[in-house]
Amino acid sequence: ARPGEAVIVSGTLCDHGMAIMNRRQNLGLESSLVSDVAPLWGMIKAVLAEVPDIRCLRDPTRGGLAAALSDISGTSRCGIRIREQDIPVRREVQGACDILGIDPLSVANEGKAVIVCPADKADRVLAVLKRDPIGREARIIGQATREHPGMVVMETRAGGERIVDLPTGESLPRIC
Repeated sequence: ARPGEAVIVSGTLCDHGMAIMNRRQNLGLESSLVSDVAPLWGMIKAVLAEVPDIRCLRDPTRGGLAAALSDISGTSRCGIRIREQDIPVRREVQGACDILGIDPLSVANEGKAVIVCPADKADRVLAVLKRDPIGREARIIGQATREHPGMVVMETRAGGERIVDLPTGESLPRIC
């Protein structure tokens, strides 16, 4: 990633991890928690065909968005600044995370992608993603920065900032 580039997620986060946790742990949460498992190649192939200068593509599976962004910022030696209000998390999924005390940024995802692209191509990437049913909830959630190299910083809904650390341990054990 390079400073100034846009950070995009291809859809809502945490759906998979919370659906699996609800079933595995017999939490009995009455909701429509459903895994977001989906093949991404068709959607990603369309994005790459229209915007071949994508800088990074990552799946936020193990360790969730926090791990994917921490890896990108560390490898790129740039900072990443994200906005909590722009991160798409379904209401029932956020509620389950709140009840269980789990940070949604560290929950496993399937069928989602994190994309870093030049800022002037971000709207085009979003348009391509949203044409696919898997990407209809895609959002720009932040950008790469020169500040805080190797760190991810989130602007919170409350107006503060917090460091998004690489998750330690696992809130959801490996599935396979």
